[in-house]
This record gives sequence, C-alpha cells and structure tokens, in this order.
Amino acid sequence: MKSWFLTLNVKQINSLVMNKYLMLLMLTGLSFKLDAQQQLKTKFISFSVMNTHTALPFGKFTGIFYKAFHPGIEISYGKNFAVKNKHDWYYDFRLACFYHRFVQYGIPVYSNLGYRYKFNQHWSAFTEAGAGYLHSIPATAKLRLNEAGDYENNKGPGRMQANACFALGAGYQLQGASANSLNLFISYQQRLQFPFVKSYVPLLPYNSFLLGLSRPLTRKNK
Repeated sequence: MKSWFLTLNVKQINSLVMNKYLMLLMLTGLSFKLDAQQQLKTKFISFSVMNTHTALPFGKFTGIFYKAFHPGIEISYGKNFAVKNKHDWYYDFRLACFYHRFVQYGIPVYSNLGYRYKFNQHWSAFTEAGAGYLHSIPATAKLRLNEAGDYENNKGPGRMQANACFALGAGYQLQGASANSLNLFISYQQRLQFPFVKSYVPLLPYNSFLLGLSRPLTRKNK
C-alpha cells in the first residue's frame, strides 16, 4: 500500500512538473511572437504635405490655414529603437522642400529624435526634436551690376543654412494592431532657419502644419 501511494505521488509530481514546463514553453513562444510582431514595426517610411508661414514659435497657429499658402512636401525613413506596449522611442531622417513665396525655396535635410505614447491600438501622440542642414534658393531674381554696366543674374546655386525643429503631433492606426497598418498623422512643427540674414534677421522662424501617412517596412517570412 505504501509503495502504491509513493508511485502515485511520483506520477502526480511528474504531471505537475510537465504542466509547468508546457506552460513555460507556451509563454516563451507567445513572448517571441509578440517580440517578432514588434520587430516587424521597427522601421517605417512616411510622406506628408505641409503648409508653412513665418511666425514666432507657437504663434498665429490659425494663420497656417487661411493667411498664407507656402506649400511643401516631406519624406522620411525611420526606426523605432525602443518598442513597448505604451511607449516608442524612434529616430528618423527627413528630406523636405517648401516654397516661401517671394523669399526662397527651402530644402531641409535633417534628423529627428522622437517619443510616441500609444493610448490604444489606434490612437497615439508624439513629440520630436531635430536639426540638420537647409539649402536656401532665392525665389526671386537676384541681379548685380557688371563691369559693362549691365545687370546680370547673380542668383547662384543658393545658400547653405542650418535648421532646428520641434514638433507635436497625433497619429491614428487605420488597421489597429496589424503589422502592415497605415498610420495617418498630423504634426504642428516649429522650425528655425539660421543664419538667414546676419545683419538683421539672423533667425527666421517657421510654423508648419503637416498631414501625412506612414507605414512600417515589414519583412516577409521565408
């Protein structure tokens, strides 16, 4: 009788150990699956259109929509380097082009560091800051008087400038938790261009409103 009970207890212990082992394997597999889904969303590209006007940072917000029309576009490539359930940290590289009527064509090439908070599977908010190069091309004729007394074009290839940016925005995942979901976003961006004209306008401030789409760069399983 004692031997029978001993055998039964050993079987129960083995069964419990096996169940715990299987549960550990299932949890580990689930963790790897979630991690793989997050890794699929690490890299992304985006495209946006924007309108820009000159104003002090966070000044005349409503004027972007009706006072001036200085259009532009922007493309970016980025990576989420820290992905959590509610938080993402990311960086990106951007190329933009905007037209400031009667003043310049601006071509910023810069990088951003950003933070994203995810309210749920659809809605998120983000903030980002960055800096880089800006190439300025005059939007109007620039003439000079030559030795013959005639005016000639002196526009040249443009000027090398720097720019620094800060932005606040919100995003909406169109397909929720899907690894291929498009993200619709808006962004209110502050940009400082410098040195614009050293003698009287060393810093040229811009306010911009961007509307765009981003999507993750997913890898197909082989």
